[in-house]
Amino acid sequence: MEHSNVQEAVRERYGAIARSVGHDGGCCAPAACGCQHPISSHLYSDTEAGEVPAEAVAVSLGCGNPTALAALEPGETVLDLGSGGGIDVLLSAKRVGPTGKVYGLDMTDDMLALARANQRKAGATNVEFLKGTIEAIPLPDNSIDVIISNCVINLSTDKDATLREAFRVLKPGGRLAVSDVVVRGHLPAEVRQSMESWVGCIAGALDESDYVARLNAAGFRKVSIEPWRVYAVDGAEPSLADGSLASAFIRASKPVAASCCSPGCCAA
Repeated sequence: MEHSNVQEAVRERYGAIARSVGHDGGCCAPAACGCQHPISSHLYSDTEAGEVPAEAVAVSLGCGNPTALAALEPGETVLDLGSGGGIDVLLSAKRVGPTGKVYGLDMTDDMLALARANQRKAGATNVEFLKGTIEAIPLPDNSIDVIISNCVINLSTDKDATLREAFRVLKPGGRLAVSDVVVRGHLPAEVRQSMESWVGCIAGALDESDYVARLNAAGFRKVSIEPWRVYAVDGAEPSLADGSLASAFIRASKPVAASCCSPGCCAA
């Protein structure tokens, strides 16, 4: 399956979801929006949902709640990889306060337009939405305290590049705290090759041990994966039952000092 085809399919699907907000009953009208979907439903408390515009909640298609996972502190600088309609950015902005800053990164014009509209409605002045891909983050080295993401890294067709970029932009001592789908068993080949399963956050999911290995290879340490909602897969559709997929909290940190065998270190 061509990487460019996957990326275009992801862009088109999530652009269509953004455009659907406010039409024909809102996001929960089309099935693609994930209303009551076993992966993307019931992720935020009523209090959290009430803190952001309804249009941000309507397109919250993640698999967890990374703002709760990250334990954000006032004054921190946060980056949300694949920020969609902005729900996690806006919740994070409240946590870090006026002395902090939250960036949302997305490649889809319609989602960015929706997110910026939600930002205006929320009156969030410590937020900036950027256009770009998570494989080439448009921010400088060592500039971010915390990276969050909500069921987006699995959509990348070059996860090693994504994790290297995340490591690059984090400050020494910075942390990664993301929600993602992971594989815990066997996925049928037809699911792995299905474009619908790719854009639905299934076919591109990594095995737990592979995820850990790739994070370590990118330079991260203190890596942990905590599955919290487990699914079985029937064809391309997940259902709530013990099975081969799980939504997981994934944590890792960038060492304060480079290890001896970091690039350029051993040469000295």
